[in-house]
Amino acid sequence: MKGIELIPVEGFPEVRPGDDLDALIAEAVGGTLRPSDVLVVTHKVMSKAEGRLVDLRTVEPSALAKGYATRWGKDPRQIEVVLRESRRVVRMDRGVVISETHHGFVCANAGVDASNVPGEDTVCLLPVDPDGSAARLRGALAGRLGVEVPVVVSDSFGRAWRFGITDIAIGVSGMDPLADYRGQNDPHGYPMEASVLAVADEIAAAAELVMGKTDAVPLAIVRGYAYEGGSGTGKDLLMPPERDMFR
Repeated sequence: MKGIELIPVEGFPEVRPGDDLDALIAEAVGGTLRPSDVLVVTHKVMSKAEGRLVDLRTVEPSALAKGYATRWGKDPRQIEVVLRESRRVVRMDRGVVISETHHGFVCANAGVDASNVPGEDTVCLLPVDPDGSAARLRGALAGRLGVEVPVVVSDSFGRAWRFGITDIAIGVSGMDPLADYRGQNDPHGYPMEASVLAVADEIAAAAELVMGKTDAVPLAIVRGYAYEGGSGTGKDLLMPPERDMFR
């Protein structure tokens, strides 16, 4: 297998609601992007361009949000936004809300985040449709640059069995987000029965190594990975309820 190259796209401007994100990204990657690449975009820039920002000064917290925030020293307005972005609360403890978002993601605080967002009273939400956002950007890049590449929209998630966060794919367009090895034999002839790799998650995590959390690099190009093209989406990575052992 050939090596994989991770290329950060530096110097990207601060994105504001209403900005033409397609044009900004096309300009940023136009001289670098190749047809065999994968483009990884952090959800923050998409959320900002799509206006997925909430001014906490406009939020009236519920009694539940106030009580929980008081107990753990949190901002009740932000807790209220988290509850609104949740379709199911899994657990509320130690100042964290683990919930299922309207997309189906199970994560901390429904993906509501105040980091890398200008203003003390502003929080950022996840895109309404990360797969749709990925597909639109992919189509725009093909039209503007004549280069068609898969697009992965990434976000940082915690993991139930591991300490620390890692980036995962919440939106995918143009590739199969899973590599299914079931039915194949390993090098020793042993048949694989459960090996399905979340390759889109692995691509997102690899890209984060050159993006960083404090470097203001929201785009990265992954070069050299032999992905399988397809019509898969980020929803393919969600655990079906009937297989969820923790529900």
